[in-house]
Amino acid sequence: MVTAADPGETRTSVWLSPGHGAPARRRSEAPSGLDRDRITGATVRLLDAEGLARFSMRRLAAGLGVTAMSLYWYVDTKHDLLELALDRALGELKLPRGAPPAQAAPPAPAAPADPPAEGWSGRLRSLACGYRRLLAEHPWVAPLTAAYPNIGPHARAFDSALQRLLDATGLAGACRTGAHLAVSQFLHGCGGAARRTSEGDFALALDVLIAGIEAKAARPGA
Repeated sequence: MVTAADPGETRTSVWLSPGHGAPARRRSEAPSGLDRDRITGATVRLLDAEGLARFSMRRLAAGLGVTAMSLYWYVDTKHDLLELALDRALGELKLPRGAPPAQAAPPAPAAPADPPAEGWSGRLRSLACGYRRLLAEHPWVAPLTAAYPNIGPHARAFDSALQRLLDATGLAGACRTGAHLAVSQFLHGCGGAARRTSEGDFALALDVLIAGIEAKAARPGA
């Protein structure tokens, strides 16, 4: 059974469409007052308010004051819209200074400089805590992250930021790959349980993860 959080194996990601464009329909017939950006924003708000299980194109259309069919001038499927909403939510995450901006994303205010004494571990801690807060504020993001390929501009900017942090550890080869896997699994696992994991437990687990990377990086040949 294909659900909202399980798009199945037959669809193509919305981010793989040429130019990430809306469906190729005649623009002159598109409903006025709508655009993909507005629809995506409304989708995020509806998911926050009612959750993934209750989300439907009919509910979304009702909130926008249009018919459900009007939405399909801008997206081909509900899954395309959920992918767009997922990447919109990821765009709320503050990335460490020096991370490349997400392409095709709206401009954001310049982030303040990192404290001089803060190394990769401090930046990784900030990134992990920010990701956990994001998942707590948008509980639907975790299941969609597991269901979709996460190749939108904000998802790629997040991964690039993580890669830059791991570059700063000095690890290489298999150790570098293992560190990336460990951090990714930690964020999606422990972070995805944000509402069930206390702040103290999360901080302790993060301390152990960072200490493990530091210990590995300190070994000759790592």
